Amino acid sequence: MNAVVLGVLLMLGLSLARLPVVVAIIIAAVAAGLASGMGVTETLSHFNDGIGNGANVALSYALLGAFAAALAKSGLPHLLSEKALTMVGIDDQRQLGGKIVICLLLFLAAMASQNIVPIHIAFIPLLVPPLLYMMAKIGLDRRAVACILCGGMVSTYMFLPVGFGAIYLHNILLGSLEQAGLPIEGLSVMAALWLPASGMILGLLTAVLITYRGRRHYDLEAITQLESDVVEVQPKVVICALVSIVATFVVQLSFDSMVLGGLVGFVIFMCSGVVDWRESDGLFVDGMKMMATIGFIMISAAGFAEVVKSTGDVPALVHDSAVLVGNSKMVGAMVMLIVGLLITMGIGSSFSTVPIIATIYVPVATGLGFSPLAIVALVGTAGALGDAGSPASDSTLGPTAGLNVDGQHDHIRDTVIPTFLHYNIPLLAGGWLAAILIG
Repeated sequence: MNAVVLGVLLMLGLSLARLPVVVAIIIAAVAAGLASGMGVTETLSHFNDGIGNGANVALSYALLGAFAAALAKSGLPHLLSEKALTMVGIDDQRQLGGKIVICLLLFLAAMASQNIVPIHIAFIPLLVPPLLYMMAKIGLDRRAVACILCGGMVSTYMFLPVGFGAIYLHNILLGSLEQAGLPIEGLSVMAALWLPASGMILGLLTAVLITYRGRRHYDLEAITQLESDVVEVQPKVVICALVSIVATFVVQLSFDSMVLGGLVGFVIFMCSGVVDWRESDGLFVDGMKMMATIGFIMISAAGFAEVVKSTGDVPALVHDSAVLVGNSKMVGAMVMLIVGLLITMGIGSSFSTVPIIATIYVPVATGLGFSPLAIVALVGTAGALGDAGSPASDSTLGPTAGLNVDGQHDHIRDTVIPTFLHYNIPLLAGGWLAAILIG
């Protein structure tokens, strides 16, 4: 079996079998390396080379977790949730209004994180935990929230050429296709990808309005324990919290560093007296613990991605699939998209997948008679496929980091499976239809 396919399927299977995700990733990485002909030592060497790529993001999340813990201790999040609950009310009719408000807020924040304020997943540990209390009171299913956050981020960068979208669509997608020999002058990425992006929006609406529309119960006591021993909410505390939030975002945008942003926010709470100096060490550690699992998944996922790339089986997977296609454009488009799904789920990032598959997809798709615009649709969709729904993707790890601070949200069953079902299936359909219609 192809090493990439074996590694991805093993990682998914072990994760679904409730094996810890980190353990599943390491086992799958070793299995993929051995299946490709590498020895254990060489496989682990590539794995170790890759984990450094995830260390920065893991440390960033640890510091943002510490900042989020300080913010929770200020009591401001709980106060805002109570005020919002008073405004929304808790009767059945107004619960629906509260759900709509929160869903719209989070979707707009997810979209803005890709362009208006391009901080990607960094907003989630800061914005989501303060809303958990209100979400639990009105019975909002966190699986729907995971779909909102993931869909808002992925659909935005794969369609709108601004911020991270400009990086993905112009620098990475069109840049990689041009290097592969495809003429890109005059091509409109929005014209190529509007149909796949629409498929994601359809999946999002299905998740929110149908699949997870019902009330789901969460332990309110577990949420309020996160805010135990909070300081009295005074004007000084409110001002300090707002200043620290603004400073965190400004520093991150100015220096392109989530690590420095989280650190500055935490230090402001300490210097203002909201966090007692004598308690700061314990609070800092508690905040880092909140994000520890996500951090280790990110680190191990980066190692797994490096092993997948080093197997050399990614080109082999594409070429073997091309043999099965024959001369059928309809079959060829679907096969290329499915292969893209497998590769992205293994690597965990569409940004890293596109340069790998573009050089292989261009000659295969050209040989089948696809136009340059159709090839843009195929490669752009194939890259985004798997970003939503991969246990190793930051688009799923980010929502879990914010929703599981109280231990009531499972990464695999409450984020990965819902996003995989509601996004990858309509993305496959939308990408395939776009390629066929464009020709």
